[in-house]
Amino acid sequence: MAYYRSCIEMVIEQLDKFKPEKDSPELFLEAASTSLQVLSPQKQAFVSELLSGCLHYRKLLAVVVDAFYVRDGQLCPWADYSLFQVLCYLATFELDKLGFRLFCSIVKALPAGKTCKFLRFFFNPLNLCSWIKDEWSLLYTAAHMQNWIETLLRWQPEVENLLDQLEGGLAHQASLTKVKAKVTEPREFNLTAPWPRAIPVPDPVPTVAKPRPVPRSTYQEPKGQQQLQLLKRFNRQKAEELLLLANREELRCAMPRPPRGPPVQDPKKQLQLRSTLPRIQKIPKLTFYRPNHVPVKLNAAAILREGAPYRRQVEKELQRVDKLVDGYRDLSEFLEWQEKMRAKDQAEQLAVSECRRLQGKLSHEEAVLARQHVQQENKQKADQKKEQTAELMWWCAEQRLQEDRAMKELVEQVTEAQKNVKVAQMKLVKSRRQIVQEMTQESRQLLQHSVKEAEMEQRRRRELTSQLRALEMQPSRKGKLVDLTQIPGYGLEGEMSVVELRERLALLKETQKRKEEERRDQIIQDKRTKNEELRNTVEQISLCRTAVGRAAALRWERKKARAALVQGPDERVLELRSKIAARAAERLENTAPLHMPAPRTARPRPRAQLEAQHWQEVERSRERRARGHPEPARRLAAS
Repeated sequence: MAYYRSCIEMVIEQLDKFKPEKDSPELFLEAASTSLQVLSPQKQAFVSELLSGCLHYRKLLAVVVDAFYVRDGQLCPWADYSLFQVLCYLATFELDKLGFRLFCSIVKALPAGKTCKFLRFFFNPLNLCSWIKDEWSLLYTAAHMQNWIETLLRWQPEVENLLDQLEGGLAHQASLTKVKAKVTEPREFNLTAPWPRAIPVPDPVPTVAKPRPVPRSTYQEPKGQQQLQLLKRFNRQKAEELLLLANREELRCAMPRPPRGPPVQDPKKQLQLRSTLPRIQKIPKLTFYRPNHVPVKLNAAAILREGAPYRRQVEKELQRVDKLVDGYRDLSEFLEWQEKMRAKDQAEQLAVSECRRLQGKLSHEEAVLARQHVQQENKQKADQKKEQTAELMWWCAEQRLQEDRAMKELVEQVTEAQKNVKVAQMKLVKSRRQIVQEMTQESRQLLQHSVKEAEMEQRRRRELTSQLRALEMQPSRKGKLVDLTQIPGYGLEGEMSVVELRERLALLKETQKRKEEERRDQIIQDKRTKNEELRNTVEQISLCRTAVGRAAALRWERKKARAALVQGPDERVLELRSKIAARAAERLENTAPLHMPAPRTARPRPRAQLEAQHWQEVERSRERRARGHPEPARRLAAS
């Protein structure tokens, strides 16, 4: 019983792995046969035959098993689906070959409750003669189906007796197991007084190390900063004293003095002279207030970056003055002529831009005319295409009819070929069994050979380990004397002892320290010179700014005073406008007979909107240029 039970469990395991949507039955059988080579030949033949039969008749078996789950097996788990398929196949196709006695032993080896429930449903005469017969007749011919049904009805009484015996055994086992259990008797529980809780021993308080106090220098300014503050305060007081002294003493050079002549003796005349002389009033004392805004402090890079253009400008000016001293002419006349020519070139550029705009408009009109011609040609091509598609559809219909006839003939040939499939399948199974037996013999021989080689390798390793252990047990000298003044003597270039190496490292550290000090002094000197240069550049920048402002004001006044000549309209612009008018008239004449809506007027398409926006932007840019240059604008307006 255990033998058949293990065989059926292996078949169920393989059927659970089979997926009809992805796997092919033939390929799946080949893969399963390779995995079953470990079994004995008799067991392997029984399992492979049972598996191939279940896969071949899987549709027929699925009809019965699915109906069982719908009607009587609603409480059975779906994990037993393959078990019910195997039972259905054994009862339908293998009962005559195996015999009823062997079939009984196989059924008893399986779970009794599940097998009894399924076999009673399957061997029910009402089910066999009604819906099972109808469903099987849809899958196979009536002769095969009638033969299977008669076989099942012939074995039906004996199977019923077997099922009654199994159900009686189950009922007897259930009655034996239902023995009245002993009732638990409660016992009294002796309540005792609880022990008092012990007072927990307190943990020792950890001692924390005393922290170091904060140094006083944290809250004090550094000495260098304090000295700078003192110097600033002293310089400020000195500057205020000098300013007050200068305001207190009036400008003596501006004071009018009486002419040196004979002194006037009369005091009245002296008073008249004093009254006639102009008097300069003294300036009141100034009060200084600290400004609220703080000036922006620029870094060195910003100061040098701002001073570079001014420095170059000063150098150019000095070169110009030197050239004038040497006898070169002034470039003012040339600059005036250059400005006039620049204004003329600007007007020419405006005329060219207007020509380009008009050329674009002209190309737009020509494109509309070309589009109309293309639409007419496309209409003619569409009519021709429709005629060709109609002919092609008629030809495709004839081809489809011929293909349908060929497919019907192919289906008839396939149905005839399916009749000989089982014979070829049996031959294939036999040939594969022979191949499997040969492969098993070869694998056994290879396994024996590998076992012998593994034993030889193990012996060799044991000998090597014993030799290594013997070498490890020999005594060896571990200590070594080292002389730091001795050269190793490896034969390398520049070898030295450890003592010499330490002396050289000490000398290198001293030289490195000396170089660092020299470098530090050099950096301080460079920083001082750089600060001096930055102060000079700041003063130069302020002087250059004032000079540039004055020059810009003078240039602006000259530009305002200058008036450009008004020129007449350009001939190219007039010619392009006349061409555009002619193209527009031709387009309107072509659109009238075609009864087509005028493009970009009634319902503008996205492309038309984009073109309109483009021309509007061109007009706006032209207006902006005209505002910036009034003379060319007046010339274009006149045109």
